[in-house]
Amino acid sequence: MDPHAKRLRSSIMVRSENTILVVDTTPDFRYQMLRTGTSHLDAVLFTHPHKDHIAGLDDIRAFNFFTKKPINIYANALTEEAIRRDFYYAFADHRYPGVPEMNMITIDESFFFVGDIPVQPVQVLHHKMPVFGFRFGDFTYITDASKIEDHEKEKIKGSKVLVLNALRKETHVSHFTLADAVNMAMELEVPEVYFTHISHQLGKHEDINRELPPHIRLAYDGLKICL
Repeated sequence: MDPHAKRLRSSIMVRSENTILVVDTTPDFRYQMLRTGTSHLDAVLFTHPHKDHIAGLDDIRAFNFFTKKPINIYANALTEEAIRRDFYYAFADHRYPGVPEMNMITIDESFFFVGDIPVQPVQVLHHKMPVFGFRFGDFTYITDASKIEDHEKEKIKGSKVLVLNALRKETHVSHFTLADAVNMAMELEVPEVYFTHISHQLGKHEDINRELPPHIRLAYDGLKICL
């Protein structure tokens, strides 16, 4: 019955005074946008090409309709390939009216801006797949990681808030376990940490929170962090 334990697929919205972006368009993207009353979107950043992170992309068409312009899409080459394949109709030479409109922008590990929001990609490994996390100023978001190389950890250190994946307690080939995530958070010395990409196998929200250090908590749908 705890609403904190009712979890949709993992995504975040980042807002500044002038810019709104989301990281990943999950299969729940349309409902997530309706639930939060989001009526404007400037950009989408993608972490990697798995379906639970890209499947909702078609629903950006509603934002196209209201803004009368394409949405900027930021993705690495691997993710771009998957998007162009899965949403081929949006990139056709002769497009059917009403298909989603997007400007595809290929990114690497270089720093860039989305409007007035600074973005530093952080490359992590999802088993053997390179996946992007992102640092936005003092806030870093990492999902679908099973390993972070030392030179990428340096990009995270100094953050005030870290969101990190913690799938379950049992070992998983491509995700941090709860213990892995706690150890990583302690190593990075970020003062405020939230765990995301949580499987229901992990357990109930409050039960797990009681097991965690005071500065680490489970994230939940609708959590707002102000910096």
